[in-house]
Amino acid sequence: MISLFELFKIGIGPSSSHTVGPMKAALAFAQGLRAAGVLDDVARVRTDLFGSLAWTGEGHGTAPAVILGLAGEAPDGVDPEHAAAILAEAELRHTLRLAGHNAIAFDPAADIVFDRLSPTPAHPNTLAFTALSAAGGVLASERWCSVGGGFVVPEAEVGHPQPDTGPAVPHPFTSAARLLRIGTRTGLTIAEIVFANECARRPAAEVERHITRVLGTMMDCIDRGMRAEGILPGRLKVKRRAAALREHLEADRFRNIRNPHEMMDHVSLFAIAVNEENAAGSRVVTAPTNGAAGVLPSVLRYYRDFCPGASQAGMRTFLLTATAIGALFKLNASISGAEVGCQGEVGVACSMAAGGLAAALGASNAQIENAAEIGMEHHLGMTCDPVGGLVQIPCIERNAFGAVKAINAASLAMRGDGSHYVSLDQVIATMRQTGADMHAKYKETSQGGLAVAFPEC
Repeated sequence: MISLFELFKIGIGPSSSHTVGPMKAALAFAQGLRAAGVLDDVARVRTDLFGSLAWTGEGHGTAPAVILGLAGEAPDGVDPEHAAAILAEAELRHTLRLAGHNAIAFDPAADIVFDRLSPTPAHPNTLAFTALSAAGGVLASERWCSVGGGFVVPEAEVGHPQPDTGPAVPHPFTSAARLLRIGTRTGLTIAEIVFANECARRPAAEVERHITRVLGTMMDCIDRGMRAEGILPGRLKVKRRAAALREHLEADRFRNIRNPHEMMDHVSLFAIAVNEENAAGSRVVTAPTNGAAGVLPSVLRYYRDFCPGASQAGMRTFLLTATAIGALFKLNASISGAEVGCQGEVGVACSMAAGGLAAALGASNAQIENAAEIGMEHHLGMTCDPVGGLVQIPCIERNAFGAVKAINAASLAMRGDGSHYVSLDQVIATMRQTGADMHAKYKETSQGGLAVAFPEC
């Protein structure tokens, strides 16, 4: 079972696969050194980045993430001011407190290698860690893969189903067809099925606290993004625009100007606000990835602020339903742009948001499945081609369009009775195969598409 706690993780930007994942992998390696009792013997740690991490890691903040993870910091708990001090110590003094313990010599420019010459390994987001003694001997070495959405696994486990060692859940499902059959047999909604499964693994109060925390973090991120101004990090020097968009919308409201597309403008504003925060390295929720972090929050905000009868219970239903949809994509395809292109990030987020919104508005399970299918069907083949290797162009705007598509998908599905030709399972299988067929230059390497249409980068 892929849990709500796994799909919706609180972390930092700009990338779940290139920032959150590498930080978690580095933390796991550092903790392993402590567990093995060799921490005091380590004089140097080298990290080699391969594949997509090598090609776009610089723009995605991979090196700082590795440094923080080696220092013992976790994405969901790192304090920004403390993180800045750790990075400054590494950059200026060339020292690092490994696992928060002993200080070792550490030069980021020499000890983090962006290897663009070696063949891409089994997974395009692969990191190799090597701990060396003062005499140069290898004390430990590990290879980890960041497989999307902040998930990390040892390289040897890539492509192998992870054993589910937790307590049995009452309603196991690995396909949308099975999920719908469970609903028909039990009379439960998709949200109720997911909640029952979550409560088989954790106390209900803990599940509810996580839902509340995730929703609060999403709404806070929108609010911060709508206030913040300035230039986003990176050589593109992209100017934040969410604050200006908000001011224009508020000015129209005070002049009693109501444009027909006003609702779309608000949804776009919410998504852009989140993804500008993500690009700035601020705190966001992977939903299911950082690159697509604005889609679900903006559709949730649309539901909360503009849908009659919206409630906190409806937002909870939205999130639980989206969990089921995201889990199906994670289980049967991928949520990694480096594996399948942006169809696996913004496309999956759109599908999750479409199903979640339909559920919050009272749709049947069949209509929810239809909404999720529509959301992905019209993202098939979407490439991941960030300009300059930064999660900014076209990523920020792309979230706004994904959110608008999700609302449209939910509306279309709710106008029908849930019956349709292409099933969600079929579109997931199609997305997986499309990603496999997609050329590597269109999968988060910035070697094709828009990334090379911008000559300055």
